[in-house]
Amino acid sequence: MLSTRGEDFRTFWTEYHLCTLTTPRADGTPHVVPVGVTLDVDTGTARIIASRGSKKVRNVLAAGPEGAPVAVCQVDGARWSTLEGRAVVRDSAEEVADAVRRYAARYRQPRPNPQRVVLEIAVRRVLGTV
Repeated sequence: MLSTRGEDFRTFWTEYHLCTLTTPRADGTPHVVPVGVTLDVDTGTARIIASRGSKKVRNVLAAGPEGAPVAVCQVDGARWSTLEGRAVVRDSAEEVADAVRRYAARYRQPRPNPQRVVLEIAVRRVLGTV
């Protein structure tokens, strides 16, 4: 689905833009935080590296094995894009290393963090102007 959105979309998700991630709290209210997001357009997978103890990770874990409904959004003037889908937590050394490599390519090399995990989002819907 994402690969048919064109080069402007693909480029927008490789440019340096901070994003927001929205996860559901236990009471159903939204928890919104700034994050760096990488997007694999070909597989429809967005990734966020995070510390295991962060609230965003705890919110996703609390949703159970099916994952949590989430949204990530980035804005650059009139250009914006929101990705919606289900997030799960991945913690294997290979998955974390892959996500760190992708993050470093888009943003910068992150500091070491032995508690690092990956929020992996299977993108189901795209909104936006790009």
